[in-house]
Amino acid sequence: MDGMKRMDGTGGARRWLWLGVLGLGLGLTGCRTTGSAAKPDPAQTKQVVEFDPVTVTADLELDRLNDEELFAGGTSAFAANDFKQAARYFGRLVDFHPGSPHRRQALYNAGLAHQRLKEWDDAYGRFSELAEPAKGQGDALEASFRVAETLYHLERYDEATRMLATLVARDDLPAGRRIEAQVQQGICQVESGKTDDAEATLRKALTAYDALPDKAEVEDYFPAQAHFFVGEIYRLHYEAVKLEASRGSDGLATDLNYKAELLLSAQGHYLRSIRVGNGYWATAAGAQIGALYENLYEHMVNSPTPPELNAEEAGVYRQELRKKIRVLLTKSINIYERTLEAAERIGSQSAFVDRTRQSLEKVKKLLLADADAESAPVPEDAAASPHS
Repeated sequence: MDGMKRMDGTGGARRWLWLGVLGLGLGLTGCRTTGSAAKPDPAQTKQVVEFDPVTVTADLELDRLNDEELFAGGTSAFAANDFKQAARYFGRLVDFHPGSPHRRQALYNAGLAHQRLKEWDDAYGRFSELAEPAKGQGDALEASFRVAETLYHLERYDEATRMLATLVARDDLPAGRRIEAQVQQGICQVESGKTDDAEATLRKALTAYDALPDKAEVEDYFPAQAHFFVGEIYRLHYEAVKLEASRGSDGLATDLNYKAELLLSAQGHYLRSIRVGNGYWATAAGAQIGALYENLYEHMVNSPTPPELNAEEAGVYRQELRKKIRVLLTKSINIYERTLEAAERIGSQSAFVDRTRQSLEKVKKLLLADADAESAPVPEDAAASPHS
């Protein structure tokens, strides 16, 4: 999921607040008092109330349409993938026809249109009016999942986590929806940096999935996604281990071994994601495995020689390192090629597929360059005896 810049999620609330204030003012204007009380002196009771300026934009084209026409126009635009127009029609119905029997559906559809346009703040405003995570059914339940998604894209991860936790706690939801909510909760915890909590949440979701007598109750997308993000957690741990030559050869070897163990742990979870059989996450997982080997190659190539080694020992160290590097490059190429073969077989097209093709070409060039460097003849001046 892309990183989006955080936006102020209170815009919709402010708009409704202004409508409420203006409505109250209009109601008070029409009030009349009765009784024998003396008429107050206008000079003594006059008050001046000032509000911040409010801009009201009219949509003259839609102003003449009734709610039926607006709903039909929004539905037609949405079907034609004209989401900007759909949001406009449905939004007009929601805001200006509060008594319409189509209002709830228009509210949800307006949120969907904004979501397709990646207008996350507007989508949040529409969905949140419908959402009832604790008890809602139908549109109210679906809107709750959508609110959590918009909060994710707005980088309001803790709020999304809380809403999803409410959904997970509901015993009345089908197992598939609870597992879906739990996987999304774990992902939000990953994004907020709470990797230990995230791993526990994702493993609970996978345990619940494994316990199902009928796996068809859950879309394979979600268990595959859960395994993928457990792999992501170990990838983050892997990236946190730095190879520092200042720790000496023993310390460097210890760090390198630990880094390799974390790589294998991440790879194991990515492979489990692939085995679930969901095309999208299988491709994503394969791409990440290849990228891990490529990344370890970069670390090993760029790590300085331990300072305590003399020139001869440093040469031996680099020769052994080159052998390990060649193995990493070969593994990376094999995984990238298998990932692309699987993607072509299932017809998968995604950013992961494009990135895998680019990475495969890069790694092949690196392996070729390594082979050329090893087979290059030693210059005569370097091979000559110092006594000649």
